[in-house]
Amino acid sequence: MMNYLIELILKLGKVDRRWIFLIIGLVVLLPLIYPISLPIRATVTTKQVYDTVDALEPNSKILLSCEYGPSTKPEIHPMVTSVLRHLFRNGHKVYVVCLWPDGQFMAEEALDEVAVDEFGLTYGTDYVLLGFRPGNEAVVKGIVSDIRKLYTIDSKGTKVTDIPMMEGINKFEDFDFLFSGSAGFPGSIEWVQFASDPTGIPMSTGTTSIQVNEVMPYVQSGQVQGILAGMPGAAEYEALIGVKGIGTSGMDAQSVAHLVIVLFIVLGNVGYFIERSRKKKDRGY
Repeated sequence: MMNYLIELILKLGKVDRRWIFLIIGLVVLLPLIYPISLPIRATVTTKQVYDTVDALEPNSKILLSCEYGPSTKPEIHPMVTSVLRHLFRNGHKVYVVCLWPDGQFMAEEALDEVAVDEFGLTYGTDYVLLGFRPGNEAVVKGIVSDIRKLYTIDSKGTKVTDIPMMEGINKFEDFDFLFSGSAGFPGSIEWVQFASDPTGIPMSTGTTSIQVNEVMPYVQSGQVQGILAGMPGAAEYEALIGVKGIGTSGMDAQSVAHLVIVLFIVLGNVGYFIERSRKKKDRGY
């Protein structure tokens, strides 16, 4: 039995690398199509975002900002859709702005998926997409001082004066909470520095994994109420709201792929040491 196992390990160590590529491709693809729902435990910072959103007063006015594009969609988009589900489930009004040009397309897709298809909400009454404006942090400052001066029309070309839910919204302090889905500059840090911190309006954020270290000091200081960190953060939030999506299936695929890669590394090393041991015996060492 032991000899059979050794021979099997040696054969696996010599397998054509194209088979390895195929196996890795399959273990990544299959969990995306058929999620296996591996156990997920929310981190403290993810739970903080959830608790902050869940504690908002009914019918709160929420500003949601999209600062990401297609390249970072796998990490940020699941966060945005999950937060939208949480907000709409609790009956809040959502106002969406975009600091990135691509963010408007991402926001449209998220709102169509959640607000329209899932909740059947009414545009202009339950949610509004104000859209993208150029200017980076100057846009944040403009929203803080006079949002109507910056946004005279929404993304559809409708005058903001004709949008029912824009009544009483004149500046950043008219909102109750901000969530920023951010992949870089301009993004979460600019919202903290120029909007949330000066006005005292609470905010939470979701960022790419690589950006977490830049934003974490603001979380630790209490200036930001939690952070969703990359795809794991998205999967954790999906688990908290009880709706599994691409974040969960993405983490399934990533976890299984890592496990298979580690297995191949172990088998390769075991095969190497067996071969070396046999060569030493053949030479009489």
